Amino acid sequence: MSITAERKQDLIKQYATKDNDTGSSPVQIAILTERINNLTGHMGMHVKDVHSRRGLLMLVNKRRKHLDYLKKTQLEKYQSLIKELNIRR
Repeated sequence: MSITAERKQDLIKQYATKDNDTGSSPVQIAILTERINNLTGHMGMHVKDVHSRRGLLMLVNKRRKHLDYLKKTQLEKYQSLIKELNIRR
């Protein structure tokens, strides 16, 4: 359900805007998207898992807030990230 440390480091390297960048919006959106995709697969098998459903909704809302911020501040980066991560919007 969660992502491995290696996968997280790969995402950080791929979407970082500078060295040691772990907190920028593109990095956080990429990590949240990976976690959301994992949880979506889990929810397909375990339909009645209400606690995981709540966690999934919280992750989606957190990603939405980051996407809204990125859209306000860096529209080009937002559009490229949406296409790259294949997020519906």
